[in-house]
Amino acid sequence: MTPPTTNPRDAAPKANVGKQIELEQAYVDGLFDKLDEEVSAAQERLRQVMLRVDPANPDAEALVERETEYHGLNEKIDRLNIAQLGLVFGRIDVETDNPAIIDNPVPGHPNVDRRYIGRMGLDDRDDDYRTLLLDWRAPLARPFYLATTAQPEGVVIRRHIRTKGRTVTGVDDERLTDTVLDPEDANDAAQSAGVAGEGALLTALNAARTGHMGSIVETIQREQDEIIRDETRGVMVVEGGPGTGKTAVALHRIAYLLYTWREQLARTGVLIIGPNRTFLEYISHVLPELGETGVVLSTVGDLFPGVHATLPEALVTREIKGSEEMVTILDRAVKAYQTLPEQSREITVDGIKLTLDEKIVKSGRTRARRARRPHNLARPLFRESLVDQLARQMAAIIGADPLGGANLLGQGDIAQLHDELAADPLVDELIDEFWPLLDPEEVLHDLLTSEDAIAQAAYDYDEETQAALFREETISLADPERHPFSAADAALLDELAVLIGLADPESEQEAERKRWREQIEEAQDALDVLSSSENTDLDDETDAEILSAFDVIDAESLAQRQQVRDNRSTAQRAREDYTWAYGHVIIDEAQELTPMEWRMVMRRCPSRWMTIVGDTSQTSSPAGVDSWSETLSPFVGTRFRTRQLTINYRTPAEVMEVANRVQAVFAPDVTPSTSLRSTGIGVRLLSDAKAGDLLAELRNKDPERLAAVITADSLAAAHADEKGFFGVGEIKGLEFDHVIVDNPRAIVDDSPQGWQDLFVALTRATQTLTVIGELPVA
Repeated sequence: MTPPTTNPRDAAPKANVGKQIELEQAYVDGLFDKLDEEVSAAQERLRQVMLRVDPANPDAEALVERETEYHGLNEKIDRLNIAQLGLVFGRIDVETDNPAIIDNPVPGHPNVDRRYIGRMGLDDRDDDYRTLLLDWRAPLARPFYLATTAQPEGVVIRRHIRTKGRTVTGVDDERLTDTVLDPEDANDAAQSAGVAGEGALLTALNAARTGHMGSIVETIQREQDEIIRDETRGVMVVEGGPGTGKTAVALHRIAYLLYTWREQLARTGVLIIGPNRTFLEYISHVLPELGETGVVLSTVGDLFPGVHATLPEALVTREIKGSEEMVTILDRAVKAYQTLPEQSREITVDGIKLTLDEKIVKSGRTRARRARRPHNLARPLFRESLVDQLARQMAAIIGADPLGGANLLGQGDIAQLHDELAADPLVDELIDEFWPLLDPEEVLHDLLTSEDAIAQAAYDYDEETQAALFREETISLADPERHPFSAADAALLDELAVLIGLADPESEQEAERKRWREQIEEAQDALDVLSSSENTDLDDETDAEILSAFDVIDAESLAQRQQVRDNRSTAQRAREDYTWAYGHVIIDEAQELTPMEWRMVMRRCPSRWMTIVGDTSQTSSPAGVDSWSETLSPFVGTRFRTRQLTINYRTPAEVMEVANRVQAVFAPDVTPSTSLRSTGIGVRLLSDAKAGDLLAELRNKDPERLAAVITADSLAAAHADEKGFFGVGEIKGLEFDHVIVDNPRAIVDDSPQGWQDLFVALTRATQTLTVIGELPVA
């Protein structure tokens, strides 16, 4: 893809390149001066905000205003500071017939606008808000990514500006039309070969990996840009083989959406789901570097609030827990708590003996179930039915006419008995016994650690299924008071939260606010009753003491209410609320999600505005995705759009030649992506070697680059304390410069999806690949 070295346009005279670097350095210095001014102004404003409220006499409304502005300014300062990481990376000179959009005309060419592209926008307020730097997501910046010689989009020259800190270290130009803006620059650029920013792109692709994902904002390609800016307000599936930039496209897409729909998404939040915590750490730096924070990153195993998945689990167990059949099993597990008395019993209330039998309890249970409410929310209906029946039974006893006539008690008397029974502690005990309040964690723990409970809930499933669900009781060493769970349990807990009707934090906070208002009202009512004794003997020296409700409530409680009680960000609030409806959800490695996990994720996005990124050829989960249509149809029918990435930017052609032979075993109909580059280094195949020794050799030979050993999960445990060793289940979405795949046969034999796992392992390398042991393909 590199232009021929004989092209006279390939390299500019060194003196002229140096001149261009000096010119760009002067402009970049001005941008940083402007950025520094913005930071200083925001910091001064923050200082003034902190002094606004008198701490000795705080006003609640002023506190709220101060906290809101305080957090907003802190977020702004964070964005400004983060933007310094590669503030500016490009420039385009664009011919246009619209003078209204020209802010920086090129000298001598009034119809050409010079636009600098960077991670954020900057303008000159003193010069009628003239644009100094375009945010890469702005519409006027788009030609930087789209322009080619075939379709220049009006771009005369595209310049890639390389910086280190605040210093310009180099420039690469591409001339896309025959227009000459400066005769001295006529030979500064190489012809484009159809891939935008080829020199900059290849530099980025060949750069050493750091353990964190790099931003591609400087080198976004046309097919990627079209997906990033896609206006679809529904479900979009982005497919592509290894190395096609699916993850990078998804992250830059959410940065673009946050820029375009900032107000809406700032209020509702964005959720990004990744395959494992290593992956989330790997991508964690990308969004902040793009100027976006406040996004929730989570694995599906950590998606249920308060649960941190730690327990390992067998493949067969994960497959069963991922099956949608678990909905039926969990529903039965909840209903098992809605019990009936084994025999009639006699209870005594206020000295009156009543009979509680199966008929009474069953009637209450039927009434509650018919309401089709979640368990905890149906409990008041069960309680009401039970109390009503007992009240009528008590009325029949108390009001019986000794002469055999009609009952002596009226409806008002029965209502009074009802209220008295409802307040009796014995009734509370009965309700707790036959319709207890439930908690998802307790229910799931009790189900999975009891063979009897599993047999009751899964009575029509085979013994293998029941045995796979059972696990011995375990204690969490990190928190002995909490039950440890596996990654597959998160979706089950979420399902149980819906079946049970677990209260969400926002509702609980509203209930607390309501109780506070009621406390104020009760205090005021008490004062109103005492108003007749209010002191009204006024004289010239003293006023009457006039009390209000706030005088009755103790000072500590009042002070607590004066504080700003919830200054969490949208992302923090969303993370802690299982009912939160996100404005947009991105799922990376989405092919790994099970049917139960899809149910959990879809609840968090009722608008169905989602970007789903994956490749069914890389599915390693036994309950994962085989077909996007089959997976998505229960939720959106056919209303989803599929986009395809076709170019492999990461993996050299030499590595993909071997990997594609593996892919042909399990997906012969799939068309492999096209590798953009070739290293000239073939795959090294060794029949026998020590992976640790080879790893040390690679690190010594190429210390600036990342090297890793990938092997079967069953073998990786033996190397848990060795840095650089990974089980194949840990490396989804990751990449390394040098990869050693140890014992590929064990990877294939380790799982029903073993061929897919081997394909994933082979395609993690950006430079070289070494295989130790038999490669089980021709």
